[in-house]
Amino acid sequence: MFMISKKICLVGDFNVGKTSLIRRFVDRQFSDQYLSTVGVKISRKNVDLEEVGGKKNVQVQLLIWDLEGSTKFKAIAPTYLQGSKGVIIVADLTRSETIEHIQDHIKLFLSMNPKGQIIVALNKSDLLDEVKIAKMMASYQLDSEKISAIYNTSAKTGKNVDEIFQTLTAKIMETSE
Repeated sequence: MFMISKKICLVGDFNVGKTSLIRRFVDRQFSDQYLSTVGVKISRKNVDLEEVGGKKNVQVQLLIWDLEGSTKFKAIAPTYLQGSKGVIIVADLTRSETIEHIQDHIKLFLSMNPKGQIIVALNKSDLLDEVKIAKMMASYQLDSEKISAIYNTSAKTGKNVDEIFQTLTAKIMETSE
């Protein structure tokens, strides 16, 4: 088996569920208790890909950087984003302002990593029905040219959690060959 290590970041406003998505993916756990991330927390998880650039059974070790969502943190966030091959931008479907800030997060990430891959996770989808989510998303114009994929996720139920990390990993590996 062939092993590669890649840095990715999760960014978004405070309390959108970045840490919860990581805990669901890495530890297969969920907690309703809110714990604010201070600065950055780094987790590791291996992702297996069947084939990348002609190589079979590639294992990618993701170094997952969970960045604090506070606005005071924005000044030092670029330092933490540096060298990241991809980002999952997380918004909370129950708080429209977090969706409105997605473009700002994209701009910040691309200023440090112009060739980086972007996935958007619209989290807390378990709290809204699909019709309401579809109507809400129709009113937002996300710059889809720079976004590889957009998923409705739920750290609580696990909906699309593995998919956001798998898709991002595959996109990073496709473009790094």
